[in-house]
Amino acid sequence: MAVSKKVLVSWDIPQIGIDMLEGAGLATTVWKGEAPLSQSELIALAQEHDALLSQSTDKLDEAFFEACGHLEVISQFSVGYDNINLAKAKACGIPFGNAPGAMTEATADIAFGLMIATSRKFFYMHKKIVAGEWKIQKPQAHLGLDLRGKTLGIFGLGKIGSEMARLCKAAYGMEIIYTNRSEAPSIYEKDLQAKKVSFETLLEQSDVVSVHAGLNTETRGIFDAKAFAQMKSTAIFINAARGGIHNETDLIHALENGVIWGAGLDVTNPEPMQAENKLLSMETVCVLPHIGSATIGARNNMARMSAENIVSFYEKGVLPYLVE
Repeated sequence: MAVSKKVLVSWDIPQIGIDMLEGAGLATTVWKGEAPLSQSELIALAQEHDALLSQSTDKLDEAFFEACGHLEVISQFSVGYDNINLAKAKACGIPFGNAPGAMTEATADIAFGLMIATSRKFFYMHKKIVAGEWKIQKPQAHLGLDLRGKTLGIFGLGKIGSEMARLCKAAYGMEIIYTNRSEAPSIYEKDLQAKKVSFETLLEQSDVVSVHAGLNTETRGIFDAKAFAQMKSTAIFINAARGGIHNETDLIHALENGVIWGAGLDVTNPEPMQAENKLLSMETVCVLPHIGSATIGARNNMARMSAENIVSFYEKGVLPYLVE
């Protein structure tokens, strides 16, 4: 590069990504604050740079692009990108990339773990010990659900959803059904013996419904009171995708009234969840603070892929992980 381009990394990422940017001769600024940049702070810093390596917490909306339409490329340290106005980015001629597949196994592990923890009330029973309430064990107290041979319904059979299905089939011999906006790769149906069904059938037949779809206009709030009412009263709802896909008020009502049996959440609506939220005290609910990608390997992969987008753009004019 004749002139060194300036890249803003909007929050501290694993060093492998920074090293890639700097090794390519890019002048790199990394925000290392304890909290993410506010939108006004992000805009002010982005205006001084040529490229942005963003986070899913960044608000890249119309206002952002009106102020930062000069950016040459944006790459995001995540798989999801519901925080960006992609149409506005395209209108400004700014290519946008992400890090697909970087966190597949890590996120599927979280969904799988939440399913087990919810079915056996792990979090609630742990709290009983902490509260000094482990005194006696009654034969019919705090019983959980069996998972072997049950039906798993995957909402979004992509990379993460198929990995969750593989784990459930291997560990518990679960039957796999799924619903997608489009056809899933045939290898998923072959290897998993997965059957595509309608959304309504997925709700009615699944013992566990696990959400692995992106957040968009079609999926936002799709798991609402109407959806929960169609599920089995013994069903477990798992969401390790985006909190906006479920209506939290409706979920609380469904759990309180026995419409469904339990829920395991790695994402909430809104985030972060407040400590007073009713879900945190329910016996058949397990909640985690959005840690699906929080392994060393996954985060390193996310840093590498998001940095690779920017390096490749300046060296070859293309993004290897371009979002169309």
